[in-house]
Amino acid sequence: MKDFFYAIQDLFVNVLLKPLDAIRALELENWFLANLVSWIFIIIGFVAMVYWMIQLKGFNDNNEEDKSISSHSYL
Repeated sequence: MKDFFYAIQDLFVNVLLKPLDAIRALELENWFLANLVSWIFIIIGFVAMVYWMIQLKGFNDNNEEDKSISSHSYL
């Protein structure tokens, strides 16, 4: 049973987390390259936000949104 847990430890330490060790070593040489994944996610989020705002403006210009003010029927 002890070998099973050592196998799990070996899998995570020597295989799955090895790229993170490489990124940690790369950070000492080039900060921007080490944070490339973060920059990519920031760019994807910004593009998605711009697309979302363009879609909202299109729906607003076509008056497709129901802007009537009404409360719940039980109030």
